[in-house]
Amino acid sequence: MTGPETPEIPAGADARWALKSLTRFVDDYPAPGIVFQDLTPVLADAHGFRLIVNDLADACGPFRADLVGGLDARGFLLGSAVAVELGVGILAVRKAGKLPPPVLHEEYALEYGTAALEIPADGLDLAGKRVLLVDDVLATGGTLAASRRLIERAGGEVCGVAVALEVEELNGRERFSDLPLYVVAAGL
Repeated sequence: MTGPETPEIPAGADARWALKSLTRFVDDYPAPGIVFQDLTPVLADAHGFRLIVNDLADACGPFRADLVGGLDARGFLLGSAVAVELGVGILAVRKAGKLPPPVLHEEYALEYGTAALEIPADGLDLAGKRVLLVDDVLATGGTLAASRRLIERAGGEVCGVAVALEVEELNGRERFSDLPLYVVAAGL
């Protein structure tokens, strides 16, 4: 495991500096050969968190979202804060089995296995709503693509994708060539 100690954030620091300085990198997690980019230290630092949320909200304001879709689980944290800044609501896109039925269910492949996401099938009208998807890291894009399919099945329109970090060598952005995509920092 490698990662920085929590540094003092200098005056004039931006969101990219916060990510580069505060992100923890964990080798061989959750599987051999994967380097997990852990934003926990960034999110726990009030100033670093604020820098990232402001950066995401400023960049995504022009997407004109009606709702933010925050992906389980760090996307909940970032997405909720971005939603507050944008003055819109938050939809938690959950891992399978966390919501009571009925749900819309979407399976997808990860770089290290498979998983599924769900959103409520009733009690929430997404028809015609513009949804901004927010997550912590864009790797293969599988989680975000599955979330997009869920939103579209529910009648919503994904108007953009925003993430704090991107693992460029996994080419996840190719899945979203038809959408605005904002990345705070890539290739840390």
